Amino acid sequence: MKVAAVKKPGGLENLKIEDRPEPKAGPGQILVRVKASSLNYHDLAVVMGMIPTPDGRIPMSDGAGEVVAVGDGVSRFKTGDKVLSTFFPDWHSGGPQLTGFQSVPGDGADGFGAELVAASEHAFTRMPEGYSFVEAATLTCAALTAWRGMFVENTVKPGDWVLTQGTGGVSVFALQFAKAAGARVIATSSSDEKLSKLKELGADHLINYKETPAWGKKAYELTGGRGVDEVVEIGGPGTMAQSISAIRVGGHISLIGVLTGVSGEVPTAALFGKNGTVSGITVGSRKHQEDMIDAIEANGIKPVISDHFALDDIAGAFAHQVAQKHFGKIVLDI
Repeated sequence: MKVAAVKKPGGLENLKIEDRPEPKAGPGQILVRVKASSLNYHDLAVVMGMIPTPDGRIPMSDGAGEVVAVGDGVSRFKTGDKVLSTFFPDWHSGGPQLTGFQSVPGDGADGFGAELVAASEHAFTRMPEGYSFVEAATLTCAALTAWRGMFVENTVKPGDWVLTQGTGGVSVFALQFAKAAGARVIATSSSDEKLSKLKELGADHLINYKETPAWGKKAYELTGGRGVDEVVEIGGPGTMAQSISAIRVGGHISLIGVLTGVSGEVPTAALFGKNGTVSGITVGSRKHQEDMIDAIEANGIKPVISDHFALDDIAGAFAHQVAQKHFGKIVLDI
């Protein structure tokens, strides 16, 4: 079978296409013919060698496909079922049960940048009804991260204010989920062209953060001086001060990314003064994913897909991601 493999020391020039033996479904496992995957920042970190992995690691945490064989003892799925991967295969339900990334596809274990994958039946959920494989493959990491931040760690409800940052997968899903919940959305970006697309998706207010560096204060003003209920925070230290400025007293910040770096000063006094809460969000459990799928079906939400690439051109897909040319999700057709 064809796979993508990350060769040491990483980098797009060391992302190779190889032929490997086809896996078999062992006891408790299903064999899935992978139809699609999608790119996340975590996958980029693996490919670029920022996250150390064994030589030849198959990347990609997200995968959707069809069950082509089942091992002994499998009860959740049958041949022909359409399935979707989970980011943490061992976190089935309940609060965070994270002992590291040892079992995360494309990181601690081989991922979905392959034509066939054999894994535990518990490492998958069903796909949403009416979804294509490509559409489903966008959900595992980006959509579930937004979902958990807004509806598990917080309780976004009709009339609330939500602030999103940028136009990557998590932020676009956050906008879609917020509008489906009846919330009002303030969306930020450095591109007026991308802001216009956010407006088309239902954003109530737009802020170009290059033109308005104090965008947190601006967002606060747009709520009539109340402050936002939820910030989907993707920047980390470089944007946290503005997010704290934007929230209401008792507001919530879902810290899901560190695109501005992993160190820096956070204005703790300002957070203290707002009585705000910051939750670190690393995707979610299988139960969270099942709940999200139910909500997606109930609301008819469809992902925003920016670009398609073949598995053979996976390096080109990541180069496109690095260039920040996308709006929404970049997908691999496998």
